[in-house]
Amino acid sequence: MTDESVDHDWYSNDTATFGDRLADARQAVGLSQEDLARRLGVKLKTLQAWENDISEPRANRLQMVAGLLNVSLRWLLTGEGDGLDAPAADDLPREATAVLTDIRQLQADIARCSDRLGRLEKRLRAMWPAE
Repeated sequence: MTDESVDHDWYSNDTATFGDRLADARQAVGLSQEDLARRLGVKLKTLQAWENDISEPRANRLQMVAGLLNVSLRWLLTGEGDGLDAPAADDLPREATAVLTDIRQLQADIARCSDRLGRLEKRLRAMWPAE
């Protein structure tokens, strides 16, 4: 995997989660978790759950989040569209770039394995008749 492909896919669904994009966009506009939670009218633990991918906001809150963070709703949900640019590889030490590349590749591999596991489980369930 080249640095260019990592940069291109930095925020894609294969390598980043909704929570990753939310946290990075929040930091990019200089808001703390407390500030963003207050502006959205939610509890701090609610925002933390969103950033940790434990839960997701409802549609009305998603629209507010996108507006406050100056990113598109599409980018926030999928990593595509108007949002943050990937960090420049020049800003990171070479060793950190290599580790991040490995992490992103591993995340993509895990996502593919998770999808495969789900398909296999579905096939297995189909082998037993419903009671």
